Amino acid sequence: MVPLGAEFASRFLFVLVNGFVWALIVALVALGLSFIFGLMDIVNIAHGDLYMLGAVLTWYGLAATGNFWLGVILATAVVGVLGIGLERGALRPVEGMPAYTVVVTIGISYILQQVVLAVFGGSPQKMSDPFPMVIEFLGVRYPGYRILVAGVSGIALLALWFLLFKTSVGLWIRATMQDREMANAMGISVNNIYAMTFALGAALAALGGALASPIVQVFYLMGYDLLVLVFIIVIVGGLGSLKGTMVAALIICPLESVMTLFVTPTEARVISFLVMAAVLLVRPQGLFKAWR
Repeated sequence: MVPLGAEFASRFLFVLVNGFVWALIVALVALGLSFIFGLMDIVNIAHGDLYMLGAVLTWYGLAATGNFWLGVILATAVVGVLGIGLERGALRPVEGMPAYTVVVTIGISYILQQVVLAVFGGSPQKMSDPFPMVIEFLGVRYPGYRILVAGVSGIALLALWFLLFKTSVGLWIRATMQDREMANAMGISVNNIYAMTFALGAALAALGGALASPIVQVFYLMGYDLLVLVFIIVIVGGLGSLKGTMVAALIICPLESVMTLFVTPTEARVISFLVMAAVLLVRPQGLFKAWR
């Protein structure tokens, strides 16, 4: 029989690792939201549904191709292209009107949910583990897929950093973030940058959903709960701050995961809200200033 202390230590290590793995997945989604807000000042209420759509399309991609990773790539690409259409068709007409953009993204959210409900159905589905291997360390047996997905998420985050800071496209995006009028005067196509940014944010949300699909239940309302967590992370990190979003994800997700050892998941989420409130009392702008 495993002593109580050793059993608790194993459980603690499991949920702590789980928290950091989940943080890397959630960081993809949160960075997409922060990215869109930082450049376009759009609070995208439909962001959680883009995450959901990534998971659902991965489900269909796996069914059609028999290859999970091909499904992930297809889902991410499709939602990214959809993001271009949403920005140009729905959001560009209300550009510069924050209240209208909130209403529009609520409408987009409702439409995406209802379309998925009609096509996919309302019953939660569980995807099979694409990497059914268990890794044992320090007496803890941990699913191999979650370790793998942490690595994939980390690579995606590094690729985003490389895009933003080591390429001409990243330079154009950063220039537009800092001063749209000056960027336009320098010959940068601001409208194209906006479309590209929204597409990238949508693709990051979809990638998070695609990678999470074997871990969580695939459901047309699965974006709701995550959207709350993502907003907490973005607000704590600092609206529009990519660095802050990443740091906040690595704080909030492990904290919430560990707290489930002592309280219910709902109460753990309340603790996250309290952390957010405490941060805002001390630093109303969040941990880091917006990157503009």
